Amino acid sequence: MASGTVAITGANSAVGTALLARVADQDALAAVALVRRPEARDGLPAAPCITVEVTRYDEPERLTAALSGADSVVHLAGILFESPTTRYETANVEATRALVAVARGAAVGHVVFVSSLDADPRSTNGYFRSKGEAERLLAESGLDAAIIRTPLLLGPDTAGGRALRRAAAQRSVRVLGGGVHTLRPLDVDDLCDAVLRCCAQPAAGVQTHELVGPEPLRYRELLERTAALLGHEIDVRSTPVLLARLGAGLTGLVRTGGMTRDVIDVITSDESVERNADGDLGIQLTPLSDTLSKLCGIPAR
Repeated sequence: MASGTVAITGANSAVGTALLARVADQDALAAVALVRRPEARDGLPAAPCITVEVTRYDEPERLTAALSGADSVVHLAGILFESPTTRYETANVEATRALVAVARGAAVGHVVFVSSLDADPRSTNGYFRSKGEAERLLAESGLDAAIIRTPLLLGPDTAGGRALRRAAAQRSVRVLGGGVHTLRPLDVDDLCDAVLRCCAQPAAGVQTHELVGPEPLRYRELLERTAALLGHEIDVRSTPVLLARLGAGLTGLVRTGGMTRDVIDVITSDESVERNADGDLGIQLTPLSDTLSKLCGIPAR
């Protein structure tokens, strides 16, 4: 069981709020929840052991003060969808660069970074490249760190979980490429277990873990199983990926962000690993059927 104090960036994210809920249930653990906007406080779990700090990455003195006394930092900040005001370089790379600099100055002992499968600083995909560059910054920082690369995250509040339930609630849906790409969905609670295990047992150096769910299946099968739990059948039809990429390219000529070619390639990528990290991290993976039941609001038996 983790003990001490953990600081969490992006604390108002789905993973962040789930982690804070875990911290609230543990007597020996405290958390510093870092958010960028005062209004983000409202959606956070409240408990005596949770302190909320409003700070930005371009405020190194305030960020250093917020991290002072933390035994570990869990870095969750990052984006998949760019916008006119937020790009991969700023949200995924520069934010990590700033955190690394501050963590060294605040003498934080350990960093846990939640990254993505296929992260690679040499990738031609902007999202995967930015995550790989963030990993490289940690690897070269001199800090002890655990990098957890994740697939599609499922939980009632995750972006992937909400999108899946929204699509599965329809009687007929069109999906990219017919949904034939293979996924290894991970329960967000399992990710929380992994993060807290890394905080409780920090290893020297930089360790990279690829953590995926227990069951591989095609996206169309995931839709069909979710729809069945919602009480109906679903007709899964196809939107050609090449057509979607062409449309995204044309749209990109007039606006920034949204469903770009990079995003399309990310969400249609096959999710696979050579070695799943659940055994190395000592966690028990939640069966996909249980994850989907939670997502659909079906009480556990």
